[in-house]
Amino acid sequence: MDTPDPFLLCVYHKDIYPAGNAKCEAPRIGNGADFDPTADYRMYHGEKVPGFPQHPHRGFETITATLTGVIDHTDSMGNAGRYGHGDLQWMTAGKGVVHGEMFPLVKDDGPNALTLFQIWLNLPAVDKMAEPTFTMHWAPNVTRFTSEDKKASVIVWAGTVDGHVAPAPPGASWAAKPANSVGVIHLTIQPEGEFTLRGLPAGCKRNVYFLEGSTATLSGAAARVNTILTCAADRDVVFKNTGADVAELLVLEGKPIAEPVAQQGPFVMNTQQEISQAFADYRRTQFGGWPWPEDAMVFPRLKPRFALQAGVETSPTDDADAVSGSGTNATAAAFPVGATV
Repeated sequence: MDTPDPFLLCVYHKDIYPAGNAKCEAPRIGNGADFDPTADYRMYHGEKVPGFPQHPHRGFETITATLTGVIDHTDSMGNAGRYGHGDLQWMTAGKGVVHGEMFPLVKDDGPNALTLFQIWLNLPAVDKMAEPTFTMHWAPNVTRFTSEDKKASVIVWAGTVDGHVAPAPPGASWAAKPANSVGVIHLTIQPEGEFTLRGLPAGCKRNVYFLEGSTATLSGAAARVNTILTCAADRDVVFKNTGADVAELLVLEGKPIAEPVAQQGPFVMNTQQEISQAFADYRRTQFGGWPWPEDAMVFPRLKPRFALQAGVETSPTDDADAVSGSGTNATAAAFPVGATV
């Protein structure tokens, strides 16, 4: 979906996968770039397990906000994890990282539903070569609240809504500076319910993505599902669900970085020369190399959600809110081929 500066891209993944086998595989082979919107599910770039095998990034951040289903993560820093069902992963690619995101079909007795957003947030020139980091916010620590009349539910993945503050972004993020007013917000509104988005400081941008439902009004103006609503960000906006179905919306907002954007595939810099340098650096260094035995790493079917970094494993039941930082191939030996983790 089209996004306003400081965002680069937003993808709404909504797949109903079939039951998986013992290896969490789908019953058919994918075809590479499978983006058929009429299909129940897409394999994307996975061949037997849906997802995205190892690929590089530089110059921006990925925010992966989950609703249902699980993701297996591995990267060139040696980090790994299985997360989903409301967890939030924030990865700063910075000067360069390789990661894989696979969608293991862990249920073998029924459909595997997967619903998530992957959002690319740009980095300003001064931070494009920051050290890469991996941050996990487990679902119990993600900010959620409901309106007084119980007709609106809100998830705050980034920013602040009515005094409810999201978990802290990584330090190099454009969102880490409160003056930038970056917000990533999910709204679920019952029929005849409404919710008001407060105005932002002058100069900010705000898009509202009407993802699920039928009809609504935005400050009195008619709106329909599957549309992008560009708002005057410095004004309050009242979204009212006028349809018979539950409405779901994503809000992306913030102060623009307002710098030149040069993008080619997985690299986002400020000039074409910097893009050429990114390709040269990746060919030369592989951004630290790939420490995993498979390009498309998938953990055992019964492995619970976890995050592993520098040999330390956490889970949603741990007291720690997040695992964050950087490393270099620190944990590759922790997952030999066939290991149970």
